[in-house]
Amino acid sequence: MTQQNVVVCNTKSSGDLSVFPAASAAQKPPVGGGYISISRRPRRVLKNLEINGDNRINALVESMRASSPTHLMSTPSLTEEHSSWILRYPSALDMFDEIMKGSKGKQIVMFLDYDGTLSPIVEDPDRAFMSNSMRKTVRKLARYFPTAIVTGRCKDKVYNFVRLAELYYAGSHGMDIKGPTRTSKYNRDSNAEGVLFQPASEFLPMIDEVYQQLLDKTKSTPGAKVENNKFCVSVHFRCVDEKKWTELLHQVQSVLKEYPKLRLTQGRKVVEIRPTIKWDKGKALEFLLESLGFANCNDVFPIYIGDDRTDEDAFKVMEFLQRLVEWKQVSMRAR
Repeated sequence: MTQQNVVVCNTKSSGDLSVFPAASAAQKPPVGGGYISISRRPRRVLKNLEINGDNRINALVESMRASSPTHLMSTPSLTEEHSSWILRYPSALDMFDEIMKGSKGKQIVMFLDYDGTLSPIVEDPDRAFMSNSMRKTVRKLARYFPTAIVTGRCKDKVYNFVRLAELYYAGSHGMDIKGPTRTSKYNRDSNAEGVLFQPASEFLPMIDEVYQQLLDKTKSTPGAKVENNKFCVSVHFRCVDEKKWTELLHQVQSVLKEYPKLRLTQGRKVVEIRPTIKWDKGKALEFLLESLGFANCNDVFPIYIGDDRTDEDAFKVMEFLQRLVEWKQVSMRAR
């Protein structure tokens, strides 16, 4: 399908939403249409990491250390970079009217991350609960715009957190996609209802094997938590002493060296093991837009909201969503 134009809005560590030009989540050049993404400042990530050798481990540990909020704000070069970022990119909330002007005559489609966006980042990932006020806001949002949750989490686990049947859910970084359980008024394609797509299904037995081995390997590292997200495995180090990070990565390495079809990526206080297929959240967004009947058209305006650097940023996200709902309600009454 044709990639949409991209105007990316960033959630800064100060709790603001800011706007800046960038490529889409799929990292393709923008052509046609319109696209807004609200996400936090690009983090330092090592993707497709080859896991052999101490140099690779050391590089990943440094990347993990650099992505830590504590280190981020205490490192002069990163602090300067952050200040420059704030000056260069204005607040998306302040530019709300301009953003809505850009969406005139187009169907807005909402894509939302979960952890750090709809819920705060917490020490125990199993307790990343969504507040009732946020759930109420997202429910209102889905009345006016087709809405999807796109997350690295297991689809079923996020559904249990959100408990809104009218949404689309793309779990495991978009490798497990399911549509609403009720008829959606936004579907242009009747075949899109109940869409179920799992491009990495052949990897399920391998992922289960790796999960069980990682449980055993990491049990000697206090604070480490291994989470089975169905099509990927997450190893959380949020509660692990920084002095133990190298040891933890060696444990992960000892398992993954036997699985060349899997790759290691770094997220926010987590390393993740995924299949080496050409599929990610960006591809999931494209697939969902196509499923909704918006392939190769210019009358769609997707908005993506990604994870934040601080818990307080979730309130800024909710503020933006509430304002979007209010804008839609006013525009409907004005007809």
